Amino acid sequence: MKTEHTWKFFRAGGFDQVKLETGADLLALEELDQKLWVALACPTTGIHFDLKTAALIDSDKDGRIRAPELMAAVKWAGRLLKNPDDLVKGLNPLPLEAIQDGTPEGAQLKSSARQILANLGKQDAAAISVEDTVDTGKIFAQTAFNGDGIIVESSAQDDQTKGVIRDMIACLGGEEDRGGQPGVSQGRVEAFFAEAQAYSDWWKKAEEDSKILPLNGGTAAAAATVQEVKAKVNDYFARCRLAAFDARALAALNREEKEYLALAAKDLTISSAEIATFPLAQVGAAKPLPLREALNPAWAGAMARFETQVVRPILNGKGVITETDWQAITDKFSAYESWMTVKAGAAVEKLGLPRVREILAGDSKRVITELIAKDKAEEGNANSIAAVERLVRYARDLYLLCANFVNFEDFYDRGEPAIFQAGTLYLDQRSCELTLVVDDAAKHATMAALAGAYIAYCDCSRKATGEKLTIAAIFSQGDDENLMVGRNGVFYDRKGRDWDATITKIIANPISLRQAFWLPYKKFVRMIEEQIAKRAAAADAASTEKLSKAATAATEIDKQAPAAPAAAGPKKIDIGVVAALGVAVGAIGGALGAITTGLAKLAIWQIPLVIIGVVLAISLPSVVIAYLKLRKRNLGPILDANGWAVNARARINVPFGASLTGIAKLPPGAQRDLADPFADKKRPWTLYIILFLLCLFGWLWYAGKLDGSLPGSVKSTTVLGTNAPAYKRVTPPPAPSAGEAPAPATGG
Repeated sequence: MKTEHTWKFFRAGGFDQVKLETGADLLALEELDQKLWVALACPTTGIHFDLKTAALIDSDKDGRIRAPELMAAVKWAGRLLKNPDDLVKGLNPLPLEAIQDGTPEGAQLKSSARQILANLGKQDAAAISVEDTVDTGKIFAQTAFNGDGIIVESSAQDDQTKGVIRDMIACLGGEEDRGGQPGVSQGRVEAFFAEAQAYSDWWKKAEEDSKILPLNGGTAAAAATVQEVKAKVNDYFARCRLAAFDARALAALNREEKEYLALAAKDLTISSAEIATFPLAQVGAAKPLPLREALNPAWAGAMARFETQVVRPILNGKGVITETDWQAITDKFSAYESWMTVKAGAAVEKLGLPRVREILAGDSKRVITELIAKDKAEEGNANSIAAVERLVRYARDLYLLCANFVNFEDFYDRGEPAIFQAGTLYLDQRSCELTLVVDDAAKHATMAALAGAYIAYCDCSRKATGEKLTIAAIFSQGDDENLMVGRNGVFYDRKGRDWDATITKIIANPISLRQAFWLPYKKFVRMIEEQIAKRAAAADAASTEKLSKAATAATEIDKQAPAAPAAAGPKKIDIGVVAALGVAVGAIGGALGAITTGLAKLAIWQIPLVIIGVVLAISLPSVVIAYLKLRKRNLGPILDANGWAVNARARINVPFGASLTGIAKLPPGAQRDLADPFADKKRPWTLYIILFLLCLFGWLWYAGKLDGSLPGSVKSTTVLGTNAPAYKRVTPPPAPSAGEAPAPATGG
């Protein structure tokens, strides 16, 4: 891909990353091949980044910021600033003079910025901050029309219109405008007047048909009372018809005496549910229903209302009613009941018919519609005010996101923590700076396990506030001897708040080369400890079994015949044990002898090399394997498991990993008092080693291995003379006789 922009790159994490040093670099991002971006997407939550800014960049509102959305945000902000380099500075507040007013869009935005400051009482301010744009309530509090298409009561000039707006809010609820006040939109106005017209038309039907309201204004209350007693009155007349059919049923229809006895045993009230189930009055064949006397006391109140509101106006105050009378009453209200089933405009019923018709007869709908249109005419200015907040946030935050998205400069320069770093975990005399907030530890671990890092998942809580969260902490220095599920530590988030942290899950991988170097020896010691523990447990079990048998024998000794005393004889020695001990001692002695003999054959300078070689032979494989794993540690899977789309192999090699986890160190100049009165008693291993080295040195001197490096006066052949193993005695030949040739010398 060809590009006119000249890019600069730096290398960190084992790969090349683009430098973003100027506004031109940011504006040219759309020319940069996305294969060179470190990340292509990141979540809008769970990162140390302003949530509102992230939401503004996330144009499709899917909870993720992608590369095209970031490029669009940079391009928009760069177009509205005179100098795009201001994006790199992270300005807050943003000087008004930095806004590009040479274009209509920029000029409008700059004017809106001044309006915001004026609404906040900062007319003379030369810069606007993010904090100035946050409180939209204050910004629009003094503005009657703010372009959101919602008008509030104060938007109207006359009391009549204000009253209608209040009525609409009371009936249909209010909609919050940009200033935070309840108001109404055009849709709410149309719905209100439609309800009002429907309610008026519904009532018009009743006004035109006298059958619908037989008692005029008292019809509604009377119909409600009829409905209240209808089931009970129908029950009474049905019982009377049944009694007329067969007199034998009369006692059962009036309830038997035993049912009254059961009630009498209880504490009763007139409205008891048990009483209410009894007949409305005493049943008889073709008997009319009394309205004032001999009524079920639980229904006395309802029947009194029935007699007053219904019977008096319809039947001229009769004291009893027949079934025919009752049918006439129900027929009287049938038209009303049908009318009620098609009731319309219930939303405005609370205003009452006179108020509803007053509103419909007035000019309020037209006036309110014009006010809404006037408000919407300010939409451009209002949107420009919203754009001011967007620009101010972008000027402050865009470069921060780019330095944690296009490249990972913040992470690798070890200055300010990256936006995905949640804080610092202090645990086991270490501080882990690479920590991430995770939603689901089990789900995160599935992907993060591929990173090759040692990850401890911790549940964190703040008891004072009840807050909880889960973090993943990467340990990259020290060892894992004292790391286990259940260990507690303290987590400090990016705001400096402290949380109680407990390890709940661990993904074990090599932590450091130091751990790998000592690992074989620790395994060897652990193996010996396990074998000793097994032998001790077996011996303890055998001893317990013997004691148990001895105790059993002691309790039953009186049941057994006394054994004849054994004849005294010489004590036998277990030849097998002696032989085993001899073999063991011989093997150990042979091994030490072989080692000593082998060392004795070496020159003095070769001995340290042999020791170093042995140590390397033991530790080097473990170190090499650990190094190969550590150099492959990759941040990508850890972030991908958290919703990122990391586009590079962001390695955490050994030196960089060591910088992410701090270990406990005494401060410079600190003084130490090494006398510990409670220290464990230790064996004098140093003395043992010194004695061993002295013995080794003595043996090498005695064998003459050091004679080549020592002065003549202290050589073994000088001190020990002919007793030195290295001494060679030369025997002088006898003197030759006359005429004989000299004999050759012989060596002794």
